[in-house]
Amino acid sequence: MTERQTLGAISPCFIVSDVPAAIRFYMERLGFELRFSEPAEDPFFAIVGRNSVQLFLKAVSPTVLAQPNHTRHEWAPWDAFVYVEDPDSLAAEFAARGLAFYKGVVNRGDGLRGFEVADNHGYVLFFGRPIGQDRAG
Repeated sequence: MTERQTLGAISPCFIVSDVPAAIRFYMERLGFELRFSEPAEDPFFAIVGRNSVQLFLKAVSPTVLAQPNHTRHEWAPWDAFVYVEDPDSLAAEFAARGLAFYKGVVNRGDGLRGFEVADNHGYVLFFGRPIGQDRAG
């Protein structure tokens, strides 16, 4: 049997209409950094990230628009789940950056605690964790 390899991280790719505007949203509202853009001026592709989390942002053409999951089916609202140990503190940081939340911090009925953010293209990211996985226990 071959050795089991360690996986790094996964990076969702969001199709957007305006890559520079998406970069600004993630940097200004969520504290992400720009890791790559092509071309450097007026990019059609970029990678933004914070710690081990990163997103690919790509403009395909004027006729290919963003299609967040919630626009396809109301029961599948999230485009990304970001595990965070302390969603309350992160929500406070984001609020201080002027972020308007899609849904604020709550204990959800499915056993998760966290909050939802909609980016400037409508993609919904959930930042949270299972309720039983807090620092105390």
